[in-house]
Amino acid sequence: MDVSLILAFLILGSATGFAAGLLGIGGGMLLVPFITFLMVTQEFPKELIIHMAIATSLATIMFTSISSVRAHHKRGAVSWNIVKLLAPGILIGSWIGPWIGKHLSSSGLALFFAAFVAFSATQMLLNKKPPASHDLPKAPGMLGAGGIIGILSGLVGAGGGFVSVPFMMWCNVKIHNAVATSAALGFPIALAGTLSNIYYGMSTPGLPAGSLGFIYLPALLVISAASVLTAPLGARTAHKLPVKSLKRIFAVLLYALAAYMLYKAWQY
Repeated sequence: MDVSLILAFLILGSATGFAAGLLGIGGGMLLVPFITFLMVTQEFPKELIIHMAIATSLATIMFTSISSVRAHHKRGAVSWNIVKLLAPGILIGSWIGPWIGKHLSSSGLALFFAAFVAFSATQMLLNKKPPASHDLPKAPGMLGAGGIIGILSGLVGAGGGFVSVPFMMWCNVKIHNAVATSAALGFPIALAGTLSNIYYGMSTPGLPAGSLGFIYLPALLVISAASVLTAPLGARTAHKLPVKSLKRIFAVLLYALAAYMLYKAWQY
């Protein structure tokens, strides 16, 4: 890997970590389009780029979620009883998600990612909070909800916050507890999804040097190191800036990234 690519991944990781700390969102939606672009410039196998970008993005969440969870836990904001109920379904779903992705074409996967990002951008732009009208379901219902969150996260390489936070708020969980709990759920999502991407990718022919299954290790290491360092800076900055306005700007960026992935879907 040349110096220019290392520098690009370093900048990407720094920006993603800062955005995650500033806006309380995972970095997957930012990472996947940019990793895709960088892999295109390096002429990685065309049919593997989207799969590798999503897998690498998901793997970075294992590292970035740890620092985030520690901060939320110190404030007593994580509802660990909810984590325990959702985690089994999430582990199953996050394993299944990459398996589904493996059987999708690059264009199909890019199209699904673009649709999910556009939906998430709209949710952020409108800043609508679902009415708290239900209680948390019993264990079987939580298993099913965790499975859906895990499958979607495994498919798009994200931490699941855009699904798990609205679900918990709908079930009368306070917003700050929902966000903190969602951060804690990021680790099992990333762990199961990463292991699944390694397992299902190992037998894939044509993987570039430095790959472990669908995960591109050089990008994982550089992006994770940078994002872990800048996430606390973003969190501190969040208290000094109008975050609502920043979220609107970020939503517009997400629309642009969704459009780029639509373009890649059309190309593939």
